[in-house]
Amino acid sequence: MNEELLYQIGLTLLPGIGDIGGKKFVAYCGSASAIFKEKRAALKKIAGLREPAIEAICSKSVLKRAEEEIRFIEDHGIRPLFYQDEDYPQRLSHCDDSPIMLYYKGNADLNADRVVAIVGTRNITDYGKANCEQLVKDLSDDNVLVVSGLAYGVDAVAHRSSVKYGIPTVGVMGCGMQTVYPSDNRDLAEEMLQNGGLLTECMSGSQPDRENFPRRNRIIAGMSDAVVVIESALKGGSLITAELANSYNRDVFAYPGRVMDIYSQGCNHLIRINRANLMEDVAHLRYIMRWDTPRKTEVQSVLFREFSEDEKRVMDCFEKEQVVNIDDIIVKTEFSPTKLAALLLNLEFDGILMALPGKRYQRC
Repeated sequence: MNEELLYQIGLTLLPGIGDIGGKKFVAYCGSASAIFKEKRAALKKIAGLREPAIEAICSKSVLKRAEEEIRFIEDHGIRPLFYQDEDYPQRLSHCDDSPIMLYYKGNADLNADRVVAIVGTRNITDYGKANCEQLVKDLSDDNVLVVSGLAYGVDAVAHRSSVKYGIPTVGVMGCGMQTVYPSDNRDLAEEMLQNGGLLTECMSGSQPDRENFPRRNRIIAGMSDAVVVIESALKGGSLITAELANSYNRDVFAYPGRVMDIYSQGCNHLIRINRANLMEDVAHLRYIMRWDTPRKTEVQSVLFREFSEDEKRVMDCFEKEQVVNIDDIIVKTEFSPTKLAALLLNLEFDGILMALPGKRYQRC
């Protein structure tokens, strides 16, 4: 049994320790196993670590359940992904509240070059179905991974269309891997495993409880470059996903509809308040995501370019990483978003940097 994995799963079981806190404690101690091997006196000195969690660490009471989980994932061919693992969705890892641990079954690359989430109402109309199917069909030429929530309605149409057109598709679930919810999508889930997969942060035995789905939605938003809302009422999970995507600096798109149609009102609202780009066909998505711009090999950078002091601070962010998220650049440079946008645009025009989907930049 993988000892470090045992402690990583155990970390998620500590009372009162959320995803943000758990990562802080790992950073402080060095690893999940180091937390469990600390003395009680040392644990009491860690800010934010409360007595119930300290008691669970010292007694190692949570490790028995972690052992059970390891046996389950080994028996069912499930891959555990700790937030520091290379195969963990890297886009998601940039979100503060990303799960410490994910459980994945499938063969799709969760770090594909292009990841599009397609979400919407469970009560999909013929209009929504036609738009969803056409979008997925058109995406078959774009080398994308399609992500959705394996629910009724838009989710199921997105997954089923992806299977039909040979596009890898991953369903993010709000329950453990012991079941597929809703059960009507069990056969669809089996088909998705052939070219895609299933992903969840829930341990085995977790039921599809109502509170799991808003948390599930943050995974869908965080691991994607773009989120497309096909149809939605004014309230619903897809609007939560869109709001999360905006908070993560992801690009959001929505199909407009007739003002009196209930399941177009949410999309129209997102467009009206500038929280989503108006979507009519895949060309809008390609344009906003810059999928039609030349690759870096086709862009000739300005020779012998001299950087200003501000530009040097931006370029310093690319010393260790080829691709950097704009949020990380803001933190490191301490520039305002407006100032940074102007600097990045100049560097992009001169072929020094290239904009990527998901508010990321790559050095050319």
